Amino acid sequence: MSPLASYRRLFQLAGPAYVVVAFLARLPLAMSQLGTLLLVSDATGSYGLGGLSAGALAVANAVGAPFAGALADRVGQRHVVLVQSLAGAVALTALVALVHRGAPDAAVVAVAALAGLSMPQVGPLARVRWRPITAATGPEQRRLVDVAFSYEGAADEASFALGPALIGLGVVAISPGGALLLAAGLLAVFGTGFALHRSARTGGSAGLAEHAGRLLTPAVVVLALAQLLIGSLFGATQTGTTVLATDAGQPGLAGLVHATLGLGSALAGVATAFIPDRITLERRILIAVAALLALSLPLLVVDGLPTLVPVVALLGCAVAPFMIGVFTLAERVVAPGRVATAMTILASATGLGYALGSSVAGRLADHHGYTAAFAVTVSAMVLGLGLVAGSQRRLAAAVAERVGAPAVPSVAGVPG
Repeated sequence: MSPLASYRRLFQLAGPAYVVVAFLARLPLAMSQLGTLLLVSDATGSYGLGGLSAGALAVANAVGAPFAGALADRVGQRHVVLVQSLAGAVALTALVALVHRGAPDAAVVAVAALAGLSMPQVGPLARVRWRPITAATGPEQRRLVDVAFSYEGAADEASFALGPALIGLGVVAISPGGALLLAAGLLAVFGTGFALHRSARTGGSAGLAEHAGRLLTPAVVVLALAQLLIGSLFGATQTGTTVLATDAGQPGLAGLVHATLGLGSALAGVATAFIPDRITLERRILIAVAALLALSLPLLVVDGLPTLVPVVALLGCAVAPFMIGVFTLAERVVAPGRVATAMTILASATGLGYALGSSVAGRLADHHGYTAAFAVTVSAMVLGLGLVAGSQRRLAAAVAERVGAPAVPSVAGVPG
């Protein structure tokens, strides 16, 4: 089956409505961090408090996501995502209200953290649903699941390019508070739709629980560290871009420049489905991380926005192939009853890496400028190449071990 035919088959199996809802449901998470930063800093005049609030939201989401994923593995996604979507929408609304009423700084940061803790990781959870959705496709299933992960990687990258853009438009058209309320509304409507879709009945099976197996294997740890490093790339690159744009007197362009990374990544993610099956997943991420290192080196010599834009766009073209390979490997090496937990662990590692990369890059940029921030991007990829190159045999062995594992009973009531 060709990649284009595989995409058509996937969307037929899931239904167009599910594809739309699952994409729109992930936008609020992509909107919330920048929205919180702009809301708090605009209302209080303090970028420090705004950054602290946005950071609290991001870290709380990263810390809470694996627990939500583990609960979804145990009881199914429907109830978990429904509660998270409604609670997250309420928390974002409460944050806007508190900021506008001049609440104490501690209360603002606490509610921002509560919002982050509540918000569902829709992208990782959507990946979990594709195996049951394709359960009736027989020998085609493995190929369809791989193509589905390519699509999900592209959808994630597109959401993290579109989400900040929607916040920017909301700030211009309404206000920072109105922009964040838009995120809350999208979460309440489409998060609930994602939770109530028939595919959410997958998971939570006693049969799956019995075959859960060990989660934090050496292979999963390697993949989590890989995502931590790619998150550091995001954080450091965005920080360097912001510093450079500010130095150029055009700070408002920083978000648009960084969005080109997401756009290039999304396009490459769709194209990943065309990679021949003979190139194994562990080999793909090795090639991708080597490309990331090579494409990040020009960041050290950029001297303005015109030269930065094409460099960031090209760098993005290697991001999605790397992340798709990592997430697909995780799906292959963990037991079916632990996939949601594994997916959310990888997402959390990405978020923590973002916080780490932006923090280190910001400190270096304060003293040495944007080039020092971009040096963090390059350093992260040097570490990533060493990690992936040194783990090729371990990852291949983990995949082979799972292929030879006993089959797990399918879940009843899954769309097909």
